[in-house]
This record gives sequence, C-alpha cells and structure tokens, in this order.
Amino acid sequence: MLHLNDAETQQPFTLIDAGTIVKVRMDIRPGGHDDAEKGWDGGYAKKNKETGSIYLDCQFTVMEGDYAKRKIWSKIGLHSEKGPNWHNMGKSFMKAIVDSAYGFSRKDQSEKAVTTRNACSFHSLNGIEFTARIDIETDDKGKKKNIIQTALTVDDDGYLGSSSGSASLTASSVASSHTSSLPSWAK
Repeated sequence: MLHLNDAETQQPFTLIDAGTIVKVRMDIRPGGHDDAEKGWDGGYAKKNKETGSIYLDCQFTVMEGDYAKRKIWSKIGLHSEKGPNWHNMGKSFMKAIVDSAYGFSRKDQSEKAVTTRNACSFHSLNGIEFTARIDIETDDKGKKKNIIQTALTVDDDGYLGSSSGSASLTASSVASSHTSSLPSWAK
C-alpha cells in the first residue's frame, strides 16, 4: 500500500524557452525497422504503419546548466511517402549534428571532416553530444512541446564547443570509410 498524503505537491511542467542553446546527448530509441538496401541496420529506424514514414525516434538529454537532465523528444526523418523533403531535412540535421559534435564548420571539406562524416552510422550517432537550439511546436492535440531541430556548429553564435571525445566514431571506422559522399544510410 502506498501512503501518498505526505508527498510534496507536484510542480507544473514548464517548457524550455524557444531559442535556448544547450549541450545535449542524443539517444536513439529503437524502432526495429531495418532496410539493408539503404544501410539502415541495428533496428534503430522506426516505421509509422499508417503513413509509411520512416524516422529515428530520438531522446535528447540536456547535459548541463539550468535544464540539466531535462529530456526532449524529436524525430529525424529518413523517408516519407510524400516526397524527399523530410529525408533531406533529416540528412542535413544529421550532418549538422556530426559537425557540431566534432567542431567542424559546415563548409569544412578537409579530409578529417569528410572522412568523419562518411564514417557515420546510426550506431555512431546514438549517444553523440552536440550543441542544440531548443524550439517549441504544437502537437496534433494542440499541446505545446519542446523539440530539437537545429544543431549549432562553429559557424553559429552560441556554439558551446566540440564534444568529439564523447562521439563514438572509432579511428578504424574513419580510416576504412570512403571520402566521396555521405554514408549510404543517409542517402
């Protein structure tokens, strides 16, 4: 039996202000959808059975500051039956996450930057830390919620520095990658 009469009164949940810049850790919540042709493996991708859209279901944890340990949930688009826009936005976001985590400029085409971007996989993005800007959106039920859709790089005001020590790309995976394009999972 629970005795709850002496529990403190629950505090109302407040949103983090839109535009707040924080360091976050991204964890991908498994979705169980793989597509070997696209390089989607490990069960990270999730497929919406109603719409056919495929995405990464991500949980972002604020690492420090006033909002430390707060969690925010957002999706990263991989495929939409409506066309390539959602995929392209997701691909751009993943590139910005890597650039943020490793301290690369968006314009950086050095061998290290290109090789690091090409060595990415869903597995290597799981647990990556980067600088993010908090946004607010209204869901289908009219409720406002925090989301993350922007990773800041060294090109942006407010960038909080590289977390490349916490990113999970290994030297061997970087050395064995190709330097001509983004990895197959992002195509």
